[in-house]
Amino acid sequence: MSVAPNKALGQHWLHDVDTLRAIVNEANLGPADTVLEIGPGLGTLTDELLQVSKEVIAVEYDHVLAQKLAKKYKNTAKITIIEHDILTFNLTKLPKNYVVVANIPYYLTSKLVRILCESTNPPKRAVLLVQKEVARRIASKAGDMSILSVSAQVYNKVTLGVNVKAELFTPPPKVDSQVVVLERREKPLVDLDTLPLFFRVVKAGFSERRKKLRSSLSGGLILPKDKVDGLLVKSNIGANARAQELSIEDWLILVKNFQSIL
Repeated sequence: MSVAPNKALGQHWLHDVDTLRAIVNEANLGPADTVLEIGPGLGTLTDELLQVSKEVIAVEYDHVLAQKLAKKYKNTAKITIIEHDILTFNLTKLPKNYVVVANIPYYLTSKLVRILCESTNPPKRAVLLVQKEVARRIASKAGDMSILSVSAQVYNKVTLGVNVKAELFTPPPKVDSQVVVLERREKPLVDLDTLPLFFRVVKAGFSERRKKLRSSLSGGLILPKDKVDGLLVKSNIGANARAQELSIEDWLILVKNFQSIL
């Protein structure tokens, strides 16, 4: 199946069989697993997924590719091709404990991670091939965190997987890629009742990344700086701290202390 990659959709074809199999291995699939593959493209990864899973539900946004995939797999009972935008796809239609495997473009990463995390029917595992820098951002620890890493790690245990050189793609992207694995926690690190406030405070903290946390929290939450200073001291967080330096545990303590005034 020969189709030119659509640059506007960030398409890059991966044909290296060893790499494709390494990605599938990261998903730890068994014969009872349903896989949601996002952006199957030419079906090279799909072929490998079909060999080790119960079924593959392949959601493809590109109309031409969706049609060609339907023809390619017309005699394959284990796969369903759906032409749809994954950002508006109804995940609740999928069986519980499905697994996501996807080679996704940069522009989609943050939105997709958020959707998978916040869904009422989340995957038990998501194996995402993304830009290497983005994979490492999602898995980052205190000192270099972002809203993306906090969001992902509240809901999942995050690990890094196989590296994929740019030269293995057609056309080669400008940077290397890496797999990031999101393993769903039995329950989020934040109580469900506290989640809205938790992310309100976190978003305020990261709203002005170049500024100190006291300034971004003051501006983002519309609170006097002296009030914020007092809560930072109570939370054992230094006055010169910046949002990226905090661990999730730090945020939990901070949010607990902010509850009384928000």
